[in-house]
Amino acid sequence: MYTFTHIYCHRALSAGLLLVLAQVLSAQVGLGLSPMRLEMKSTPGLQQSGVLTLSSDSSDTVRVRAEALDFWIDQDQTPQFEPSLPSETGFSCRDWVSVNPVETELAHLKQVNIRYTVRVPAGVESPRGYHCAIGFTTLPTDGQVGGNGINTAVRVVSAFYVVVGTPGIEGEFKELKLVHSTEGDKPHWVGEVVLQNHSLTHFRPVGELSVLDGAGKVLESVALTPLPALPKREQRYIVPFTTDLAPGTYTLRARVDFGTNVIEEGTAIVHAEQ
Repeated sequence: MYTFTHIYCHRALSAGLLLVLAQVLSAQVGLGLSPMRLEMKSTPGLQQSGVLTLSSDSSDTVRVRAEALDFWIDQDQTPQFEPSLPSETGFSCRDWVSVNPVETELAHLKQVNIRYTVRVPAGVESPRGYHCAIGFTTLPTDGQVGGNGINTAVRVVSAFYVVVGTPGIEGEFKELKLVHSTEGDKPHWVGEVVLQNHSLTHFRPVGELSVLDGAGKVLESVALTPLPALPKREQRYIVPFTTDLAPGTYTLRARVDFGTNVIEEGTAIVHAEQ
């Protein structure tokens, strides 16, 4: 599940109201959605249905509307959701999914079941993996429409991965880097793993990146974030290290299962400079 907050402004506000509005905004609307991810095997022409559970911990009743979305994952490992993305043409299942109800109201600490259906077209390209999402966004209730103030809109998202047939998985290491980062509380070293997905489906790499000293001793190992590498693209994985590396030469070693139950290994000689 991914959560996003949007702020919509309604009408001009006097300066005297800003302090009150700041207090209102501090009490954010909270939505929950389960499951946060659905992965399903399918065949051309098959229809599958299930249930998403939507909940609210807002102190007020909230109105929520659903929409089908495309998404991709950027180089900072952040999913980006849009109503339509040309970059996902050929791999999107956005037009296959529907939900009922499309719009509903949620009272404080209540939950509602949302039924979804995935209808795979009979003539779909196969074998191939497809991906899309269903997002639920809060809207002003009937009593809030036309009122003064600032309404905070929250969106929660569940991602769908639909694999039609049995596409093969082919991935490789594109690049391993060591970068000195000043983001956060103090400077630290960050490993970067760039994977190339040559497949017609996504894979979810499982593995780790290690930094070794000149003698081959492992100084630190950190697991990769379990984000998918979407089909036919490169995906960057950021690996923060906590070890304070002295200036010198090191080896980065990645050991990763791309989804084939085989551990692939990639190494790179890197230099740490202050």
